[in-house]
Amino acid sequence: MRWGLRPRGPEAAALATARSLWGTPRLPCSPGWQGATKRLLVRSVSGASNHQPNSNTGRYRDTVLLPQTNFPMKLLGRQQPDKELEIQQKCGFSELYSWQRERKVKTEFCLHDGPPYANGDPHVGHALNKILKDIANRFHMMSGSKVHFVPGWDCHGLPIEIKVLSELGREAQNLSAMEIREKARSFAKAAIEKQKSAFIRWGIMADWNNCYYTFDGKYEAKQLRTFYQMYDKGLVYRSYKPVFWSPSSRTALAEAELEYNPEHVSRSIYVKFPLLKPSPKLASLIDGSSPVSFLVWTTQPWTIPANEAVCYMPESKYAVVKCSKSGDLYVLAADKVETVASTLETAFETISTFSGVDLENGTCSHPLIPDKASPLLPANHVTMAKGTGLVHTAPAHGMEDYGVASQHNLPMDCLVDEDGVFTDVAGPELQNKAVLEEGTDMLQTAKNLLKEEKLVHSYPYDWRTKKPVVIRASKQWFINIADIKIAAKELLKKVKFIPGSALNGMVEMMDRRPYWCISRQRVWGVPIPVFHHKTKDEYLINSQTIEHIVKLVEQHGSDVWWTLPPEQLLPKEVLSEVGGPDALEYVPCQDILDIWFDSGTSWSHVLPGPDQRADLYLEGKDQLGGWFQSSLLTIFIPEPTSLPKTSVQLIGIESHCVYIFFSTEKDQSKEPPYGADLIPMSFTEVAIDISKVRTIILPISKGQLRNTLRFLLGNVADFNPETDSIPVNDMYVIDQYMLHLLQDLANKITELYKQYDFGKVVRLLRTFYTRELSHFYFSIIKDRLYCEKENDPRRRSCQTALVEILDVIVRSFAPILPHLAEEVFQHIPYIKEPKSVFRTGWISTSSIWKKPGLEEAVESACAMRDSFLGSIPGKNAAEYKVIIVIEPGLLFEIIEMLQSEETSSTSQLNELMMASESTLLAQEPREMTADVIELKGKFLINLEGGDIREESSYKVIVMPTTKEKCPRCWKYTAESSDTLCPRCAEVVSGK
Repeated sequence: MRWGLRPRGPEAAALATARSLWGTPRLPCSPGWQGATKRLLVRSVSGASNHQPNSNTGRYRDTVLLPQTNFPMKLLGRQQPDKELEIQQKCGFSELYSWQRERKVKTEFCLHDGPPYANGDPHVGHALNKILKDIANRFHMMSGSKVHFVPGWDCHGLPIEIKVLSELGREAQNLSAMEIREKARSFAKAAIEKQKSAFIRWGIMADWNNCYYTFDGKYEAKQLRTFYQMYDKGLVYRSYKPVFWSPSSRTALAEAELEYNPEHVSRSIYVKFPLLKPSPKLASLIDGSSPVSFLVWTTQPWTIPANEAVCYMPESKYAVVKCSKSGDLYVLAADKVETVASTLETAFETISTFSGVDLENGTCSHPLIPDKASPLLPANHVTMAKGTGLVHTAPAHGMEDYGVASQHNLPMDCLVDEDGVFTDVAGPELQNKAVLEEGTDMLQTAKNLLKEEKLVHSYPYDWRTKKPVVIRASKQWFINIADIKIAAKELLKKVKFIPGSALNGMVEMMDRRPYWCISRQRVWGVPIPVFHHKTKDEYLINSQTIEHIVKLVEQHGSDVWWTLPPEQLLPKEVLSEVGGPDALEYVPCQDILDIWFDSGTSWSHVLPGPDQRADLYLEGKDQLGGWFQSSLLTIFIPEPTSLPKTSVQLIGIESHCVYIFFSTEKDQSKEPPYGADLIPMSFTEVAIDISKVRTIILPISKGQLRNTLRFLLGNVADFNPETDSIPVNDMYVIDQYMLHLLQDLANKITELYKQYDFGKVVRLLRTFYTRELSHFYFSIIKDRLYCEKENDPRRRSCQTALVEILDVIVRSFAPILPHLAEEVFQHIPYIKEPKSVFRTGWISTSSIWKKPGLEEAVESACAMRDSFLGSIPGKNAAEYKVIIVIEPGLLFEIIEMLQSEETSSTSQLNELMMASESTLLAQEPREMTADVIELKGKFLINLEGGDIREESSYKVIVMPTTKEKCPRCWKYTAESSDTLCPRCAEVVSGK
C-alpha cells in the first residue's frame, strides 16, 4: 500500500468481500478476457502488437518456447474426407453403439427414429435428419446414459411402385401383383443400401446390422396385430365416404399425402338454382311475377351434376334482390350483394332482407335436372368469406357435404370413377369426360350459368405425381379419429414440443380430419387382412383369422397374401364355416394399408420395455401431419403408449432439398467435399432454412475453429497436468477468470444440449473461440507462454487454464463435430494412449472455478485498457507506457491487486494493458511531457448483488516509451536495441 492510503470502514469490508470471492493470488499476474460479464461485450485488441518472436532469426531463437503440434491448420481437397475415414476406423466409430449399450449405467435415453423413405439417393434432408439425431444421441451417451436408437426404413408404398412401373413402361401393363412386388422390393433394397452407406459415412452412431424395415415379415406381423387391436376396439371400420382421390395414381390418399399448389387454375362459376318451393317467409317476400333463383358460386363445376342440396347459414342475413339487366329475382347473402353484383357486371336492387333460418323447408330445382328437388338445408360450414353465402352440396364429392348428407339422409351417389372421369350415371353427355377438364356446356344449355371465369387458388395435388386430386366417395377403410381425438389432445399436453407452436399446428391438423382413410388400391404394401363376400356387402375378420395370418406373415412375409390360395389364408376352423376349400364364399381384400399406418406403428416393433416409450422424436416439420400424427393415432391399444416422455423436436426441412454438399464431379459423387463434420456445423445453424446451408458451409471451411484448437494443442506440448498444474487459487487472475467463465460456458452448453438447441450451442462456442479466445485472451498470454522460463509458475498457470479450456471446448462440440473432436483428442500431447473422446464422458468442471468477484477486477482493468487502445488506433501498444490514476477507494484497491509495485513491465496489469510498462497512482503526477494523451472514465463496482456499490473515477495517461525493443521478446523494455530486457536476460541466463 502506497501514499499512506488505507481503506477503512465500508471500503475495508468491501475489499475483504472482493478478496474472499476470488482469493488472493500469490503470483504477480495479469487479468484480461471477458465472456459472461455485465457491460463490456467486445474487447478489441486493435492497436496492440500482433508480432510474435521469430524463432528462425536471431541468436535467441532457441530460447523462445513457440507452439509445437502436428495438428494441421488446414485439410485441403481430399484430405478432409480421407482424414474422417481414417478417424472412423482408428477411433472405432462402428463399434461405439454396441460399446455404449454394454455399459452398466442407470439411465437410458431412447430416440425413436422416424424411417426415411426407401425410394432414392441420400440427400440434404436425410443428412439434416440423421445428423441432428446423432448429435442428441452422442450428447446423452457422453452424459452417462445408455442410448437406444434403432434406425429404420419405410419400404412400401405408391412412390416406389410408380417408379418401378414407369421404368418398365409398357411392359408394366402385363405384370402380375407379385411381379410388381418383387421389383418394388428390389428397388427399395437398393435405395436402402445407398442411404445406409451415406449414413455410415457421415459417422452416424448406430448398430447398422440391426435396423428395422417395414417390409420385414416380423414388422408386418406386428403391424397387422395392431390393425386388429384397433379394429377390435371399434376404431377401424369400413364405409362409403368421400376421400381424396388421385386419378393419376388411381388410389385414395390421406391428407398427409397431399401438397397444395397455390398456382392451380380452376373454373369458378356463378350458377342459378331456380326456386321450386319457397319457405313460408320467402313466399311472403316475393310477388311471383318474376323468376326467383338462388345464386350459388363454386370452383368445382364438375360436381354440379351430383348436387343434392343447397346449404345456408341460419344465423346470417339474406336478401331478395332484383337484377337491373334481367329483372330476375335472386336470393343471396345480404353481405355479398354489392360484391356479387360487381362481379356479374350488373346492379342489384335489394327488395327485402330476412334471416337464414327463414329458408327452412324451402327447395329449389337442380340446375341440370329441372324436376329434381334440391332442398335448402342449414349448415355451419357455410361462410361469408367468398361466394354468395349459399353453398352447393354434392355429398359424394365433399367432406362437409357428406356431413350434411349423413344428417339429412341425402343420396351419396358418386358420378366419378377411379380414372377421374364421369360414369354413365352422370348421363350420356358427360360420360367418359375428365371431370377436371369438363366445361359448363350443360349449364349454358339449361340457361342457368350466369358467369364463368378462371380462378388461381391453392388446390390439393398428389405429392407423388404432382397432379391434382378430386374428392370422390368410395368404399374404404377408416380410423375414426373423432373417437380418440379428445384423449389424443390430452396426451399431447404431456409432451414438450420444440418449437412450442408445433403443438397447436398438430392439434389443428387433427381437428381438420374427422377420419383417416387407411386403405389404398395398390399392391406394394401390407394387405388389409380381411375377406370380402363374393356376392354380399359383407367382410370377414376375427381373432382367429388374424392370428392365422399373422403367423404366416411372420414366417414368410406379406407376399403370402398373393402367393397362397385363399383357402390357405384362413384357419381350418373358420374355413369350414364359410364354404370349405371347394366352395369358399370369401375372397381376400385387394387393398393395402396406407404407408403412414406402416410407419406409424413402428413404435410397436422398435421401442423397448413394457411401456414402449421414447424420450425423443425428432423429425421435419412436415411430419406434423405425417409420422408424428400416425404414430399418435395408432397408440390407443389398449392404453396410450409410445409417446415421448420428454420432447418432440421439429426440424424444418424444405421440400425442394438440393444436393449441395456433394461434389458435382462423378468420381466424388459419394463424398462431401467439405467433409461430414462441416455438414452438422451448418445444419445446427440453419435448422429452419436449408437453402442457406451453402453460405454457412463455406465460411466454416476456412478453419477458424481448427486454428484455435491448434493454438491450444501447441501451447501445452511441454505440459503434464498431473505434475505441472498450478492450484486454482495460485493462478494468475486472468487465468482464474478464464476458469470462472469456462464453468459458466460449460453449464450453458450442457443446458442447451438438454433443450436440443444445437444452433445456440454452435453460436455460443463460436463466440467463445473467436472473439473471446483468439481475439483477446490468446493475444495477452503469448508473451507469457513464449518468453518465460519453461517451468515458470506464471507460464504453468496459463497452461493449466489452456488444458481446461481445450477439454471443455472439445467435449462441447464433440456431439456436433465428432470427427474433429476425435482428431483433436488424438493430438493431445499429455494423453499417451488416447481413447475415443466419446468413451471418456461429458464436460467436467470444478466448483472452485466459480469466482464471480473476479468480474469486477477484470472488467475495470479492461475498461482502462480499452481507453488506452482506443487512443492509439493502428499503432503498437508495446511502444507506449501508461499511467493509471485512480482516486482512493475500492477500485484502487482492486487494481492494486494486479500490480503491487508502482511501476512494472511484468505485472498482471501490464500484461493486460499490453504496454511497455504500467504505472498505478492514486493521484496525478506533478510533471508530464507535452506529448501525453489523457483519458478519463468512471467505473461502477457492484458486488454481492448490489449490496456493495461504488462508482470511481479513473484517468489513463498515455505516452511514448523511452525504452528500446528487446531482440528476444520484442517488447519495448530493453535499455538498448542490442541488449535483452531484464526479464529475458534472467530467462536466458538460466538456460
